[in-house]
Amino acid sequence: MDAFELSDVLADQKAGGWPYHEFFRVPDLSMGIYALAADSEDKQQPHGEDEIYIVAEGRGSLFVDGEDRDLRPGSIVYVAKHVEHRFHSITEDLSLLVFFAPAEDG
Repeated sequence: MDAFELSDVLADQKAGGWPYHEFFRVPDLSMGIYALAADSEDKQQPHGEDEIYIVAEGRGSLFVDGEDRDLRPGSIVYVAKHVEHRFHSITEDLSLLVFFAPAEDG
């Protein structure tokens, strides 16, 4: 069994200072924490995998394929592969739990 505590994964990401910290991978799924500071710019490009974002901490907005969504802790958003998306208007540091299916290429 692989099991994680969100508080531990968040602490590992913050201690490492990485914007993205992958903590689990199998061929059909990977999971990580993506962190964006308040007022920062999200420069990600569309991925070749489906994604689910769960906001663990912070507030901001997410633009997905021409649509905006305000985010707060507990918000859950699905983004299909190859779809343009970007976090913006980040008012509080964002920490996002990210699921890629299949596992992210990279």
